[in-house]
Amino acid sequence: MATACKGFEKIQGHPCFGGNHHKNGRMHLAVAPKCNIKCGYCTRKHDCANESRPGVTSRVLTPADAIIRVREVMANPITGPMVKVIGIAGPGDPLFNEETFETFRLIDGEFPELIKCLSTNGLLLPDKMATLADIGLHSLTVTLNALDPKVGAKIYSHVRYDGRTLRGEEGAALLVANQLEGIRLAAELGLTIKINTVCIPGVNEDEIPKISQKVRELGAFVMNIMPLIPQADFAHVEPPSAEKLDALRRENEKTIGQFKHCKQCRADAIGLIGQDLEPLRLPA
Repeated sequence: MATACKGFEKIQGHPCFGGNHHKNGRMHLAVAPKCNIKCGYCTRKHDCANESRPGVTSRVLTPADAIIRVREVMANPITGPMVKVIGIAGPGDPLFNEETFETFRLIDGEFPELIKCLSTNGLLLPDKMATLADIGLHSLTVTLNALDPKVGAKIYSHVRYDGRTLRGEEGAALLVANQLEGIRLAAELGLTIKINTVCIPGVNEDEIPKISQKVRELGAFVMNIMPLIPQADFAHVEPPSAEKLDALRRENEKTIGQFKHCKQCRADAIGLIGQDLEPLRLPA
């Protein structure tokens, strides 16, 4: 019971980790455009103000732009009391962009009370752990879609690491190894860890229970099984039904807690989950 209470206390204020998502909001800062892997389900070519999916942003911000936006949001009488979390989730991979760390340092200097949260594919996690400790990161989301490199090779076309471009099973194996080691190190650091897994029917469904067991052993706090958004290489794949998704979550909840309110947010989302505000126009 003590462990459960400790975990509950750690996510208070964070709507994406099980905190009160009806009251507490988040602000995503799109300062990280570069990415070091190619996911078959990812596309960043389109932007619509009413579109909610990862990788979408109305524009990429510089760290200087980002701190100005945070000041505006926190000074606003509607959004200021609502926003508890500053997250960086793209539109590329935050760990592959130095602007991520510069932005968090600027925010920490002016708004140390805000929870700092980051989402990553995990390729650079072991390399960046000391930096994450230095910036005082609270919450970490890692997208982990496969443990078996054979399955990973169907999802990722290439991985760029340490000046090399690796393809197929070789690239997938390196990605998985770094993801798992990074999750282990992040848990040792005391970060609150959420695992995002995209359910791709016919590709990685059998991997999901293995992932839930492994990440629980490594110290992850909660898991978020997300439906595929059919696009890019998987545009022809039918996403899992709501019933299938619910069944997966119920089954894996026996192993690790499941986050069930995800709306697969934009990289520039502001506000409550499911009630995002127009990124470039806030209420007066």
